[in-house]
Amino acid sequence: MKSLTLTRRKFLSNVTVGTTGLMVAPMLLSCKSKNQNSMIKLGINMEFVRSHDMSFENGVKKAAEIGYEYCEPMVHWGRELLSEAGYFHSVSMYNDPLWVKEICDTNKIKMSALSSHSPLCKPEISVEYLKMAVRFAAEMGVTVVNTDEGPKPEWTTKEMDYCLMKYSLTEIARVAERHKVVIGLEPHSQYSKTPDGLDSIYNLVKSPSIGINFDTGNSYLAGGSDVYEWLERVKARLVHLHAKDISMAQSNAERGKVTGTAVGCACGDGVVDWKHIIDIVKSTGKNIVFSVECGTIDQAIRSF
Repeated sequence: MKSLTLTRRKFLSNVTVGTTGLMVAPMLLSCKSKNQNSMIKLGINMEFVRSHDMSFENGVKKAAEIGYEYCEPMVHWGRELLSEAGYFHSVSMYNDPLWVKEICDTNKIKMSALSSHSPLCKPEISVEYLKMAVRFAAEMGVTVVNTDEGPKPEWTTKEMDYCLMKYSLTEIARVAERHKVVIGLEPHSQYSKTPDGLDSIYNLVKSPSIGINFDTGNSYLAGGSDVYEWLERVKARLVHLHAKDISMAQSNAERGKVTGTAVGCACGDGVVDWKHIIDIVKSTGKNIVFSVECGTIDQAIRSF
């Protein structure tokens, strides 16, 4: 396997101190290729304020203060206590989507995608949830909705699961096509933990509204594939990227034993070679948002 480690020393050698006092990495902020009309933008998944008991509104404000240009909200059905009381970052799709957009507009931050992970193997959950997420996203002008196959039912066979996933994706893609939204399939669960497995889900339904949301941390932790070769393989289908780094401690404890993880460490503190990732994405000729997935505000600042 190619070298996975960008040491902290090498990372910091590419860092300058911005006028706000934050640590700013020029290689991430100025990523327009000389040979390709591509641009990498910096965003952050709202999970970074989860452990801080912070509302969506305050989380967006914090992301903007750090300097992120994009955020990735998580959405849910119905109503629940923590979000309603302002102690959790998830947004109910029973809210007005234009209220969500208004919060982002007020803080001069855009939305790169919706984090709307729902088990495709369980159509009784995923079909209506993701169709609603697509409509919610379209109302706000968001063009990507991210998901994965999710935990499978305990009683189904692999053959049944693929039939269920095809049903789910077909129903969801029909709505996504109408609304000009793309479903970003992410390597995260039992079938998508390998390049062949992720492709087998992607190939279930032929639709311009199905793409890849590559997760650098999940693909590394699954343990069976070279992260960079995998990214090269899917780059033509890439619509969004979860920038997730994995600490050496987590790598030693979990690599090859899990299929993914909720959040990683600060980008640059772990095993992922970010220059290599950036070079691959720059070669696509696309504008791609790197949505950082970390667990704390401090990690979000260091990742930026």
